[in-house]
Amino acid sequence: MPEVRLIDENGNQVGVMRTPEALRYAQDKDLDLVEVAPEARPPVCRVLDYSKYKYEQAQKLKQARKHQQQITIREIKFRPKIAENDYNTKKGHVERFLRHKDKVKITIMFRGREVTHPERGVMILDRLAEELSDLAVIEQRPIQDGRNMTMMLGPSKAVLSGEIDAGSDDVAPDDDAEGADAAPDAGAAATAPAADAEPAAPADAAAAPAPPASSAPIDGDPAKI
Repeated sequence: MPEVRLIDENGNQVGVMRTPEALRYAQDKDLDLVEVAPEARPPVCRVLDYSKYKYEQAQKLKQARKHQQQITIREIKFRPKIAENDYNTKKGHVERFLRHKDKVKITIMFRGREVTHPERGVMILDRLAEELSDLAVIEQRPIQDGRNMTMMLGPSKAVLSGEIDAGSDDVAPDDDAEGADAAPDAGAAATAPAADAEPAAPADAAAAPAPPASSAPIDGDPAKI
């Protein structure tokens, strides 16, 4: 770049000057010339201690990650003809997850001719949402996709603000529910076996589930000249 707009170590604009002159200006002060706005015309460069600048940027990023709320989505599966005891057990799982500020995906699984009576699934989902109205808000109304009907519940404002505490019971994985962690902008749900699921396959026919893919953010750095 033939010339740059220079900002000194105190944050004051020095003005537009040729790049070699800007480099000499930084060297005379025993500092570095760092390009902070390459898209500008001319590019903006600042005189600073580059190692100190990198350290401060890393600290800011660390603090920002610390304050990010990790969203966890759990999944609980119901059958349209679920027994009352099983319903109460699964509702207890949903309640515990919500108290721990997790989102919960509720899935109604239809089999055979059950799919011709979607109103039974809607009735279960509406009942569950009504009974947990103090803890949950409906983020996604019941929708049917093939043989499954799903609804998404999120923790209410009272739970998020701490007005309703998590209680003394810890959320632990069991035979009816599981959870999976997600990134600040998205979540992944783990599938929980239904209480009335089919018998398990023989040990030599079972296959281990593949681990979920993970991704990490890539941080960009300013260019040191």
